[in-house]
Amino acid sequence: MYKMHASVVSIDGKAVLLRGPPGSGKSDLSLRLMDGGAELISDDYVDLHEKNGVLIAEGPKTILGMMEVRGLGLVTMPYIDHGIVFLACDLMPAERIERMPDKAEYLQVEGLEVPLMQLDAMAASAPARIKLALKRLDVLWPDPQIPGSVLGEG
Repeated sequence: MYKMHASVVSIDGKAVLLRGPPGSGKSDLSLRLMDGGAELISDDYVDLHEKNGVLIAEGPKTILGMMEVRGLGLVTMPYIDHGIVFLACDLMPAERIERMPDKAEYLQVEGLEVPLMQLDAMAASAPARIKLALKRLDVLWPDPQIPGSVLGEG
C-alpha cells in the first residue's frame, strides 16, 4: 500500500487523484467537483494499492468523510470509501503548465501507470478540463495497461 498526499473524488465511477502541496487547491477543486456531482473518496491523504491490475484509492479510516474547507474548518461530507483511479492531476500555477504537451504523461504507482495531467486548480475551467480528460482517456493517453473492461470497452 502506498500513502499519497492527494485528494480524491469519483466522477461517474472514475476516481481522480488531485496531487499538490498544501495550499495548491486540492480541497477547493474537490469541493467544486462535488458541487457538480462528484463523490468524495478522501481529502488530503489517500491510500493506494493495486488490485486485479487497477489502482484502487481508499480514504484512510481516520479521515473518512472529513474535508477541510478553508474558512469553515473540518466539515463532515458524504463519501464513498474507494474507487478505481483513472486520472491523476498535478496541481500547479497556470504559468508552469505546458500549453500543448507533445506526449502523454503517466504517474507510476504500485507498478501501474495512470494518465497524468497538469492543472491549475484555481482556473474556472478546471472541473470541465477534468471531465473532458475522463471522456477522452483512450485518445489522450493510449495506455495498454488500462484494461478495456475498466474503460467500459470489450
